[in-house]
Formats: sequence, C-alpha cells, structure tokens
Amino acid sequence: MASDPNEAVTGALRLRVSDGVEIQATAFGAHAVSWRCQGRERLYLSPRASFGAGKAIRGGIPVIFPQFGGRGSGPRHGFARTRLWESIPAPPTGPGLAFGLREDDETRLHWPHRFEAELALQPGGDRLRIALTVRNVDNAAFEFTVALHTYLRVADIAGTLIHGLEDRPYLDSADGGRRVEATDAPVRFEGEVDRIYMEARKPLRVTDGDQLLRLESTGFADIVVWNPGAVLASSLDDLGGDQYRRFVCVEAGNVVSPVRLEPRTAWTGVQTLVVETRAGI
Repeated sequence: MASDPNEAVTGALRLRVSDGVEIQATAFGAHAVSWRCQGRERLYLSPRASFGAGKAIRGGIPVIFPQFGGRGSGPRHGFARTRLWESIPAPPTGPGLAFGLREDDETRLHWPHRFEAELALQPGGDRLRIALTVRNVDNAAFEFTVALHTYLRVADIAGTLIHGLEDRPYLDSADGGRRVEATDAPVRFEGEVDRIYMEARKPLRVTDGDQLLRLESTGFADIVVWNPGAVLASSLDDLGGDQYRRFVCVEAGNVVSPVRLEPRTAWTGVQTLVVETRAGI
C-alpha cells in the first residue's frame, strides 16, 4: 500500500473521469475508499485500515445496513460493510461504479429476509453521488436502519465546522443517547462528538480552512456526525495516534425511525457531496 493509503488500494476498482476526478472502490463492502475531485483527495482512509474479510474498513464510505449501531439483534452496523458484493453495470445516467448484494445463508442468520441491494457511485466534475437502493423480494414487509458512514478528509478537526444543523435537536450517543435541544451554532469538535440529528433534511456545509464541501441527501431523514477525539481514537487499533484530527464523519441515514418496505417495493437513499468555493457559503 502507498504511503498515502488513498493513493492505491489492492483490489480496488478505479474509475477516472478526468485528470482531476477519480474514484476507487472495493467489492468488499461496496466500499468507496478514495474520491479525488479537482485534483484533491476528499475522503479519509486510515493508514492502519484492514482489508481482511470479516472486518470493516476504517475510512472511506462504509455502507451501514440493515442495522445502525446496536439498534437490532445482528452485527453492529449490519453485515453489508463486511460482505463481498458483486460488481454490476453502473446506472445509464453517467460514468460510475456499482455493486449488488442479495441475501444468502449467512445474512439470513442475522436478518431473516429476502432482499436485493445496489450501491452506485457516480463522480462528476465537482461532486460525488452515492445512491443506495434496497428492494424487498420477500413475501412479508421488513424494516431496517441504514446510513452512508462517510469519512471526509480535513486538514485539522480543530478548525472544522459543520453548518446547517443549528436548528436541529440531536441525540448525544457519547452521553448515553441524551437528547440535546438545538444550539443555534455550527458544530465544532472539542473531544469526542457522536450525534444523531433527527429530521435534518436541508443541505449541510463542512468548512475546513479554505475548503468547503456541501452535502445534500434525499431519502434519508437523519444526519450522524462523528469524530472519536483523542481518547477514543487511541484505543482503536485501526486508527490510533493523532489520526482523529484528519477526518470528520458526516453520514446521511435513517437511524431513529426505520425504513419499512412492503413486499415487491424498493427504497432509495442518495447522498451527494459537492465541492464549493468559499464564496458559496
């Protein structure tokens, strides 16, 4: 692996759209591990990330399905991020990488439903569109929680702000799930931050010095914001050191209220990351 782990990941599929736009993703977890836009890496991947079967990759965009965290009886954050997906044709709407997953004997041990899932990654000149579709091919309805656990690369977490959540209450997972009312201030990072913002549907902006990223989503009701801070990061074998300073996780999801799918119906959630100039804020 290269000194910058986003530069080359063994076994990753790579799609170059132009000289400054490229994406890499692995079939393991349908996991985007690198997104270069306008010549700059936009995702964070831990130098200690493991790519072995059965262990989720630390960084990039893990797919959380069919269970967020411990909100169910299956593996924490579900099985999708540790399963081998199948590479499938990208949607006809533009260049991209796409992967498919369906139930098998192992998934049914944790979640006894018949389903089909597809993840499509479509990079453009200034953006990355991530679309997850789940189909119920069973004879009964089922429910699931879901998120796109996006690790955004930043220069220093101490100077990073998230705008657009000022008017939303949140559940503080770092404090036992305590409900906190809206703060009327952008999100700052001083120690561990682990929050679920409920019904947060408007665009967000992540500012990082002279960098600005806009996040838009459809089909998702909640936003999760996470950074482990120094203490928790030091206990994570696949992170460690001061790496917590290099990323912030901002993930679109349906966490508080599960998605319910009737037989022969489908759900799609889309998160779009857009690189902006400072004039856009």
